[in-house]
Amino acid sequence: MPGEPLGVIEEFIPDSGAYTKDGIIYSKIIGCALIDFKNKRVSVFPIGHVAKVPKVGSIIIGQVSAVQPQMATVRIFKIGKKALSGFFSGLLHVSDAQSRFVESMFNICKPSDIIRAEIISEKNRIYHLSTKGKNLGVVYAFCSNCGYLLEQRYRDLQCPRCGKIEKRKIAIDYGKGMI
Repeated sequence: MPGEPLGVIEEFIPDSGAYTKDGIIYSKIIGCALIDFKNKRVSVFPIGHVAKVPKVGSIIIGQVSAVQPQMATVRIFKIGKKALSGFFSGLLHVSDAQSRFVESMFNICKPSDIIRAEIISEKNRIYHLSTKGKNLGVVYAFCSNCGYLLEQRYRDLQCPRCGKIEKRKIAIDYGKGMI
């Protein structure tokens, strides 16, 4: 069962379906525990149909809920094209936002923007995100002045209602397709 202790990190390394908290390895999903004594790994394999949860390497779609100078908080609502029923959130750090140096997250995204990102790690049950790829970044942005959907103008975004020009780290397919 989720939250059931499986061992300690001094004895095993958590694998798929398991996580650690305060040095104890717990089950993340409903399933059967498998302990590999040779490789010192413990994992949980699902029984039957299991709800989809984000994992390292997944490409997610989420909405930016808060932005600070060094990081942004993202509410994850899709893995690939599959909608999630649960609540998951991730952090996008300024160092993982773009390949070149970025001074502030305010140049990358703003609250309410819809972004595509990759999960690069899961530490302490927090998903850490990256938008470094060409296909990653903001896919829909809204004007910070009037809230209208921004249109792409070369490398910048412009509001067709009030004319404000804003900067974001936009995905190569910005504004195209369904979410």
